[in-house]
Amino acid sequence: MTVLRITEYPAKVLAEVGEPVTKFDAAMRRLCEDMFETMYAEEGAGLAAAQVGLGLRLFVMDYVGVRLVAANPEMLSAEGEQPGEEGCLSVGKIHAPLRRAERVLLRAQDVEGNWYEQEAEGPAARCLQHETDHCDGRLFITRLSPLKREMVLKKFQKMKK
Repeated sequence: MTVLRITEYPAKVLAEVGEPVTKFDAAMRRLCEDMFETMYAEEGAGLAAAQVGLGLRLFVMDYVGVRLVAANPEMLSAEGEQPGEEGCLSVGKIHAPLRRAERVLLRAQDVEGNWYEQEAEGPAARCLQHETDHCDGRLFITRLSPLKREMVLKKFQKMKK
């Protein structure tokens, strides 16, 4: 397994809708293993393909008891609201408060291409929403107010120096 390089804001791939995953082969399994390895090395909860420079609708997650590969993810439902802090490996792990749905139902394909549905609530629901946003070309900072977004980006730029 290989630890991949994290793609950081403002890389173009992070703002693009990922292409659907169409091949579920040995290369796909290896990519998912590398993404898990990278996520663990960076102490993340989830990692999307865009975050390693690949424009695919794909993410891996291992957080609060939910470990999965999600290819071609889509949110089927979202209910309630939860406050909380959110950060991103592509924005230097800098956190900011962000409200998300409390409960979600995700539909996706596993590493073999089989469709499944995953229900989650609380922190796991937050992670599923965050990673699905990556597949849609959306960083969590785009959901922040302009002032909060500017504060996060200033911290990120300062950290990079």
